[in-house]
Amino acid sequence: MSLSRDAVETLIDLVEIKLSCFEVYDRDDARELRSLERCRNQLRDLAASPAALAPAIVEFPARGRRRRATA
Repeated sequence: MSLSRDAVETLIDLVEIKLSCFEVYDRDDARELRSLERCRNQLRDLAASPAALAPAIVEFPARGRRRRATA
């Protein structure tokens, strides 16, 4: 599956929002917090590394008007 750069940035934002609202009450919460932090770090690495972007992220062309096929 390929992701656009915008999709990765949106996922980073969503994980950071969840982390900012997260409250740890028990071990399960602490485990989930660590998991979210790892996820955020992996997404940041993916967005920052040009070598990692090539196979994982596809730049989509700008949307334009579609032409009708002529028969």
